[in-house]
Amino acid sequence: MVLNSNQIMEIIPHRYPFLLVDRVDAMDETSITAIKAVSANEMHFLGHFPEHHVMPGVLIVEALAQAGAIVLLSRDEFKGKIAFFAGIEKMKFRRQVIPGDVLTLEVSLTKIKGPVGIAEAKCSVNGEVCASGTLKFAVGN
Repeated sequence: MVLNSNQIMEIIPHRYPFLLVDRVDAMDETSITAIKAVSANEMHFLGHFPEHHVMPGVLIVEALAQAGAIVLLSRDEFKGKIAFFAGIEKMKFRRQVIPGDVLTLEVSLTKIKGPVGIAEAKCSVNGEVCASGTLKFAVGN
């Protein structure tokens, strides 16, 4: 399944400048592969090392979480709801992300019990892992 930004906005509530998933390349009931193209025009680069642009790690994690929310909220039982962060574990950052990079976001739901769940997440640029860890979520109205 491929989704463009308009279709993504039908699933999750995020909007510019905080929508951090540009395209979904593949998705099934438990996993997703999505893309985030990093541009020097993004607002956070005005203040996050203006002379040496580096995407903040928290926004990399947010992009992963949004990808996870897309797959989660596409499930019949969660359609029309909102996914919230419940925790982040063992997130490691291995490579800086800079303008011009295209992040590949990969998230796999590993456990769902009621409205709470766990996902394994990683992002990479040209096959080189930038960040990886475990995300926990809770689904609300």
